[in-house]
Amino acid sequence: MTAIALAAGAGFAILGAAAERIASVWPPDEASRRAPGWRTVLMALASGAAAWAIVARSTLPAWATAVHLVILALLVLLSATDLEQRRLPHLLLDPLIVICVVFAFVNPALSLLDAVIGAGAAVALLGGLGLVIRSGVALGDLYLVAPLGLLLGWPAIFVAIFIAALFVSLSSLVLLLSRRVGLKSYVPFGPFLAAGSVITLLRDEQLLGDATAAAGAFIGLLMGRMY
Repeated sequence: MTAIALAAGAGFAILGAAAERIASVWPPDEASRRAPGWRTVLMALASGAAAWAIVARSTLPAWATAVHLVILALLVLLSATDLEQRRLPHLLLDPLIVICVVFAFVNPALSLLDAVIGAGAAVALLGGLGLVIRSGVALGDLYLVAPLGLLLGWPAIFVAIFIAALFVSLSSLVLLLSRRVGLKSYVPFGPFLAAGSVITLLRDEQLLGDATAAAGAFIGLLMGRMY
């Protein structure tokens, strides 16, 4: 599993860098065609670390872990595009929605009822925030949070949204203090929502399988290498 986790991390590091480069040229109507920079490196590191952690942490069947990696790949592409062009294309959102809907019926770590409640509650919460903070939540964010609600379920999706809101608040404060944005500037929420969901997925005791079993397997691997 360690070798597979490392391979997944390396592959997703390449995907993260590639996604950032793709976002600079596609969709072409608002492409900036920027040269590679610090964002390219951060996308590579974050994507690689997320994939490695998911595979290393998961005690789910291999097919279910693979589904999580496919979802992660779409989230990486969506995050890169939202950061670059402030949009979440349906070309990426629609497959994510379909995969999460189908997976909700067969997810070995989450009941269908919890998944449906998670999706409904997430859309209601984010939609309500959008009515209060009209420039803070875009329609694409609602399309994104619905499948993530199906993936994480109730009440884990609330944790993901809270983490995302915390991250975007801190980032906005840093950007405001550095005068890179103004008070009315739009900061994309999609990448932070993806990050919050990945963190929640990893820290939850059941979503990737029994956390106790995963910890025991890791300790056993370490002990086996020591002796």
